[in-house]
Amino acid sequence: MFGICNLAIVPVRAEASDRSEIVTQLLFGEHIEILERHNQWARIRIQFDDYEGWVDSKQYQEITKEQFDLLSKESIILNADLIDYITAPNNLLLPIPLGASLSFLNNSEINTSNFDFEGTKTSGTKPKSALIKTAFMYLNAPYLWGGKTPFGIDCSGFTQMVYKLNGYKIHRDASQQALEGDPLSFIEECEPGDLAFFDNDEGNITHVGIIMENNYIIHASGKVRIDRLDHTGIYNPELNKHTHKLRVIKKII
Repeated sequence: MFGICNLAIVPVRAEASDRSEIVTQLLFGEHIEILERHNQWARIRIQFDDYEGWVDSKQYQEITKEQFDLLSKESIILNADLIDYITAPNNLLLPIPLGASLSFLNNSEINTSNFDFEGTKTSGTKPKSALIKTAFMYLNAPYLWGGKTPFGIDCSGFTQMVYKLNGYKIHRDASQQALEGDPLSFIEECEPGDLAFFDNDEGNITHVGIIMENNYIIHASGKVRIDRLDHTGIYNPELNKHTHKLRVIKKII
């Protein structure tokens, strides 16, 4: 079985319960494979990054395998504004966040609800230099575990969405992203748009941010913010201390 998210934002949970933690989110237009059902819940796999979790069955629309396969072949087209609106039947307006998927709108075999969109879209691969401009659209977004939008986002959701909006595909979690790309030995070797990863006392990768010019980094910690980066890690001038220990810098693209 297969489905497509037809709401603005849908929480994807670790377990089949409204009380379970949110591990990621589905944004409007993302399509999924339904792996199993348990009462009102469905365990799903997101087609874009193969991430799995549980969603309420009332919060997506079922589609056929043929529609799923068609959508998987479509070029990725995304909403490029912080928030915009889809026109639904009866002229109802559905708000959608930055990064919502619009790939299905021009295909009548998939767009069975006759949704329409007249806002700003983005598609295709952008220059690496565009990553920082996109990252600034999330500046001051509050930190939210499992979040993927300017209204709440976690560190790896932030890096994944910034890359996705520029046409690059990376995994969902920081520990997964840290396995991608090529490692750099020194900060001086990096370019704006490269990713820096940070570990905890047990040596596990727990944080990621996007490197900017002149040893700055933009990352989600409390909110999406800009701090200093050095060979020790992230230095927060407000707290007058390092908050994250640098593990590795990766050139993803």
